[in-house]
Amino acid sequence: MSANDPKSLIRIARETGESVAVEPVNLAERVRALRKERGWTLEQAANQAGLARSTLSKIENGQMSPTYEALKKLAEGLAISVPQLFTPPAKVAQVSGRMAVTKQGEGNSHATATYEHELLAATLTRKKMLPYRARIRARRFEEFDGWVRHDGEEFLLVLTGVIRLYTEFYEPVELRRGDSAYYDASMGHNVISLSDEDATILWVTSLG
Repeated sequence: MSANDPKSLIRIARETGESVAVEPVNLAERVRALRKERGWTLEQAANQAGLARSTLSKIENGQMSPTYEALKKLAEGLAISVPQLFTPPAKVAQVSGRMAVTKQGEGNSHATATYEHELLAATLTRKKMLPYRARIRARRFEEFDGWVRHDGEEFLLVLTGVIRLYTEFYEPVELRRGDSAYYDASMGHNVISLSDEDATILWVTSLG
């Protein structure tokens, strides 16, 4: 791993997360819940799906394993995809009240030959995005040890100066204060300063 890219920051941030086991879905309960969400009777749902009422009743009571054809009809009747029949319902988001304030210059700094990163909101663990301010020291593409690549998507906003954003599949683009870019971070990308002083940018990388 090159010391010139932010992948190490992303890896460190990911290591503070926790893996969550996903419980298998009970198809009978899932179908019944989907029907009740729509306020349908057993007969209404069966008609909507083009199934016999008795067939739907057996599915909801776990008395039969439906064929793929029956699953397709059921999904179409419920206006969802077949995979969604086996997807747990989304949990209602709980307000966590999490917040972190980072004053100017108080972020965690990680300096390299090409970038100087200041990690923001460092006190929060299990973040879904990684925000950091970066001072761009590099002046030439050749200063990098190849392309920077990592998982997720990335957003950058130019705070001061002028930069040139290089990406693997697009022509280089010049960006000035207030300009921004959003891109797939698994695509090779590098940034250099074009202004006399080091440009600064806000970078936000998704972690999921």
